[in-house]
Amino acid sequence: MANTLSEKLSRVVRQISGQARITESNVADMLREVRMALLEADVALPVVRDFIARVKDRALGQEVVGSLTPGQVLVSIVQRELSATMGEGVSDINLATQPPAVILMAGLQGAGKTTTTAKLAKHLITKRKKKVLTVSADVYRPAAIEQLKSVTAQAGAEWFPSDPGQQPVQIALAALAYARNHYFDVLLVDTAGRLAIDEALMSEIKALHAAVNPVETLFVVDAMLGQDAINTAKAFKEALPLTGIVLTKTDGDSRGGAALSVRQITGAPIKFAGTSEKIDGLEAFDAERHAGRMLGMGDIVALVEQVTANVDMQAAQKMAEKLKSGDGFDLNDFLSQIQQMKQMGGLSSLMDKMPGQVAAKAKDMDLGRAEKEMVKKQGIIHSMTPRERAKPDIIKATRKRRIAMGAGVQVQDVNRLLNEFGQMQDMMKKMRGGGLMKMMKKLGGMKGMGGFPGMPR
Repeated sequence: MANTLSEKLSRVVRQISGQARITESNVADMLREVRMALLEADVALPVVRDFIARVKDRALGQEVVGSLTPGQVLVSIVQRELSATMGEGVSDINLATQPPAVILMAGLQGAGKTTTTAKLAKHLITKRKKKVLTVSADVYRPAAIEQLKSVTAQAGAEWFPSDPGQQPVQIALAALAYARNHYFDVLLVDTAGRLAIDEALMSEIKALHAAVNPVETLFVVDAMLGQDAINTAKAFKEALPLTGIVLTKTDGDSRGGAALSVRQITGAPIKFAGTSEKIDGLEAFDAERHAGRMLGMGDIVALVEQVTANVDMQAAQKMAEKLKSGDGFDLNDFLSQIQQMKQMGGLSSLMDKMPGQVAAKAKDMDLGRAEKEMVKKQGIIHSMTPRERAKPDIIKATRKRRIAMGAGVQVQDVNRLLNEFGQMQDMMKKMRGGGLMKMMKKLGGMKGMGGFPGMPR
């Protein structure tokens, strides 16, 4: 999220964390760098001024306590104020009303309202166990209604049909009546957007709001908009009583200004962030954790959540037992490992949540190429027969040519995969029965290595 801003703030953090003491001079230097980073990220000028003033007051009035260095105190102050600017804690969807709870989705065309509507439906179904109905009141964009129908099906929710010949208020009221009669918990209303703010758009969405009386009115904004997000946010704030913000496309190469600006401009909390194009690519927005990401500290909690949500824990337990015994590890298991990695979102998605130093090292690797290699390996294993996967030793020259042809790769690629698998098998055997400890001790005792910390010699 907010790649450019994150890189700049991470660099500032590295510079100030080594400071031996806090002085007006080094605080001024640090604030100058932070101010430039925020302005270059298209954060609104009033927001920048307020943020810098708060950090300065805290930094110059801060007493250094415990074992923290002054540099670490400065970093913690910046993180705290970043978090406060985006909103404290996590703001969940309010469904405390007589069902169906109506949620109105507002925003400009291209912000991702329709996709976000389906993502929110998926979230409410999986996380809140709700029965969800969606409806499109966008009668201007030809494909909007069909698009919502398609993505709603992917989310596992129900879609209420509408027609471009109908009036938006008429559509919304019909959907509300249907939701009430069929005992739906939530009705999500996807509204029309425009390429720019106009009077007709605002009049229509005001009328929709008055007709359905939503419990939540969510402003969907593209995180890559920069300064334009500020003007859009102001216009929607004046037209509607916004209750929350959804940031979309936070996985793109955005400058990050929207996340810091829209919260303060609208006064509404950021409730969700779109993290990928997948239907489950929506996460509850946690200001403290996102501030950590911006400062290059990573988001280990989100990383753990991503892994546990997408990993088959029963299959992982079986694999752990195999690894422990060192027996029976075959190409089916190798394939399972590749598939688990893909289910977790791939290398790029995982690295996005790693601390800055780890992510920076990963940049030296070509993650795109690494992910393509994973797909290639998956294709090679899929081209094998069940017997070949279970007994790789039988794969000789003729079989290799057939497998390569079936996977659309070279024989060398098949050889490379088999060699890699063989190395992994050897490692499993060495790990069996305490072999890992012996191997680590051996490495630790090698001349010039000095051993591993805490490892008995």
